[in-house]
Amino acid sequence: MQRVYLDANATIYFVEKAAPHYPGIRNRMTDAHGKPMVHCVISELLLMDVRVKPLREQDQATLASFERYFAAFSSQTVSMDKSVFELATHLRVSHSIKTPDALHLAAAIHAGCDQFWTNDSKLIRAAEGRIEVINIGEPHGTNT
Repeated sequence: MQRVYLDANATIYFVEKAAPHYPGIRNRMTDAHGKPMVHCVISELLLMDVRVKPLREQDQATLASFERYFAAFSSQTVSMDKSVFELATHLRVSHSIKTPDALHLAAAIHAGCDQFWTNDSKLIRAAEGRIEVINIGEPHGTNT
């Protein structure tokens, strides 16, 4: 199975079944029976990012959905050590991306993930040549 890192938006779209991205993400992540076809690498930053809105809104159902997602799909939590922050700094400076986005991409690269899933055009450009990017805004089977 491929090791993939979904950025925060891709994770939220999948867990919350948000249109129009959900069907394409689901088709890449699960087989016809709903079984995982990928191992998701996560970070503590991702855990924080995706839980902010449901915590703020006291949405226990969505929080529980995220917990189920992480239990079913996550296979590794990448530690954000100094080397991740150094790479994130370089990515941020070189590509004018926001700090959290740079950290997500750097974590995926540092963890040796096979793919990074996003629909953020700046992140797609920043990832070029470093990691395969799946543009979740494109139909299944199309990548950048």
